[in-house]
Amino acid sequence: MEHQHIMRQPNNYGLANPGYVPAAGAMFAPPVPESSGPSAPPAGMFDSMPGYEGTVAGGAGGFLPPPMPTHPVPQPQPEQPQWNIPSISEDTAREAFALFASSKCCYSSAPAKDGVITNMEAFNTYRYRLETFTEVRSTEWSHEPYNGQAVDAFIQSPPGPWDIPAKSNSYFMDSKQIIKVPYTSSMKTCHVCVGMGRKPCKQCAGAGNKVCWVCNGSGFRHGDDRCHHCSGRGRENCNHCHGQGSVQCDTCHGKQQLLVYINLTVKWTNNSDDYVVEQSSGLHLDNLSKVSGKELFRDSQYMVYPVMGFPDQTVVQAAHRLINEHQAKYSQTSRILQQRQTIELIPVTRVTYSWKGKSHIYFVYGNEFKVNAENYPATCCCTVM
Repeated sequence: MEHQHIMRQPNNYGLANPGYVPAAGAMFAPPVPESSGPSAPPAGMFDSMPGYEGTVAGGAGGFLPPPMPTHPVPQPQPEQPQWNIPSISEDTAREAFALFASSKCCYSSAPAKDGVITNMEAFNTYRYRLETFTEVRSTEWSHEPYNGQAVDAFIQSPPGPWDIPAKSNSYFMDSKQIIKVPYTSSMKTCHVCVGMGRKPCKQCAGAGNKVCWVCNGSGFRHGDDRCHHCSGRGRENCNHCHGQGSVQCDTCHGKQQLLVYINLTVKWTNNSDDYVVEQSSGLHLDNLSKVSGKELFRDSQYMVYPVMGFPDQTVVQAAHRLINEHQAKYSQTSRILQQRQTIELIPVTRVTYSWKGKSHIYFVYGNEFKVNAENYPATCCCTVM
């Protein structure tokens, strides 16, 4: 098939014009608009694809409601007969306190070393966590320079957006996959350069040359001395377009044609919510978010059932509330793939000790045996010389 050029112009940008008479002042080319072509593809550029009628360019309006779930309703789990509640020893509390004091440059080790533990009180603090792993799909029209890729639009109907196979690497890990929808690819003329492959240069307004910066367009430097930079022309070739007056279209990369197709974006998200039981030890709950606990219970399935038989009723109530909230929030906008609920025991021990005849308190908490001692009795002011 023979190709015909839509338009051909002589490539004489930047050459000396014999009839050009330099003016006394600077001669500037007219300004070029920010965009020489449409910023977005026209609506008529995209074909109507069965099952993808709401798809637009740019990703807006391409949300796809999930299909109705086909999994069975969750069944109650058997009650857990025993819950093991461990506590730390006095030696562990003492070692954690000594390590805490040694990590502070302004803390004396004497209270941790010589203090006498008079009381240890354990606080059973629980953290309930519900995770709902969801999948969301959306579509948008996309395009790329045409380089001979396969064009398959209308060969057959494209598969439905929820029929295209896609699988996350693992549950409860955020990830994303972009898939080109089969049988939606077609070749279209580039809407930015209108099939020319090039656009007018913004730096010189398509003239191929600009006012000489040395002589300011006059052609002379001092008196009758001809400007050597522009050879007296008063203008110089545009460095941006190399005197051509146009640059390659950055949308089609000079190919004049675009491959237009539908992209399917699949996002997997782990939605997590926690509930921590209030405890009266005096330790702020914010500290507990930085530590881990001992896992007492784990249940993972398509849809979990609220935990049963746990000794702390506030945890049972939180499980009911969060599960209902997740079902209402995520089942309408995404496909629920898996849920997981866990209960951790976060050990919190309030230690009372005596040092120099006075009573003091510190806390040991988490599997990491972190220490909180806000009123440490032996500190000094460090001065950096």
